[in-house]
Amino acid sequence: MSPAEKQALAALDHMADDAYSPYRFFTAEEWSRFRAATPLTLTEDEVARLRSLNDPIDLDEVRRIYLSLSRLLSAHVESSQMLFAQRKRFLNLAGDQKTPFIIGVAGSVAVGKSTTARILKELLSRWPSSPKVDLVTTDGFLYPNARLQKDNLMERKGFPESYDMPALLKFLSAIKAGMSHVPAPLYSHLTYDVLPDQHQDIDRPDILIFEGINVLQSRDLPADGRIVPMVSDFFDFSIYIDAQEDMIHRWYVNRFMRLRETAFRNPESFFHRYATISEEAALEIAEGLWANINLKNLRQNILPTRPRADLILQKGENHLVEKVSLRRL
Repeated sequence: MSPAEKQALAALDHMADDAYSPYRFFTAEEWSRFRAATPLTLTEDEVARLRSLNDPIDLDEVRRIYLSLSRLLSAHVESSQMLFAQRKRFLNLAGDQKTPFIIGVAGSVAVGKSTTARILKELLSRWPSSPKVDLVTTDGFLYPNARLQKDNLMERKGFPESYDMPALLKFLSAIKAGMSHVPAPLYSHLTYDVLPDQHQDIDRPDILIFEGINVLQSRDLPADGRIVPMVSDFFDFSIYIDAQEDMIHRWYVNRFMRLRETAFRNPESFFHRYATISEEAALEIAEGLWANINLKNLRQNILPTRPRADLILQKGENHLVEKVSLRRL
């Protein structure tokens, strides 16, 4: 078979895969057209404040990707509200109130989850209806370092077993039950630990964005049929931020080296010791942290959850979105 014939056959295989895929695929340029007349409500200064270290997102990227995504999410929220109203009439529940629409944001470390979540929070809260939008990260639901050290889990921090899953599920259950003033524990990236006795008050938002590396994680089901909820059971829509493994590796190491010149220089930082060693030694440590912790977590726990997302944002070399995959209805 000639090279041209092989190429043609590969193209046919790809078309067949797309035809049977549960997703529809769009280039960034195709996706950007779906923003229609959605207004840009952010300024360049606001985007600079919202983006994470080493994330180059700017107003052009907000226009290309996030305005269309905001419009899509608006449609989902409105549809959810309409269905709720119809069910309320069907069940004759006069006093029932709509519970928050929960959006899950998943993906590897250093891939841009936090920036995506913060950008979406600002865009969604500026809709004409002025919905109340809250953002919670799963970091606060990690076990404290003392507990992780006691259980020999510090080297697996960020893995599913390092989270207080009963507390996390109790929090989401309370949110979906429409409870008021639900406390969400807070986390400090400076001290690399949960902040004791400090909480974020979540009081019946219209929309809750729940961001974390393992929020789409599944679990083994019991043989006796008991109810065993998963975090994603509480989501109304889920987003996975994706990129090739070698890109995430590079972004992680570059971010670590940048942090040596910024946050790590704070004497109160858990990683302050890395700011005083040589660049070569720091680079070796960053590579070790990637290979022994973050890469293992990505391959074992995070990447396998990608097919469970409603929407996948695929990033390219420049950390900007190149492809969007939207689950078919």
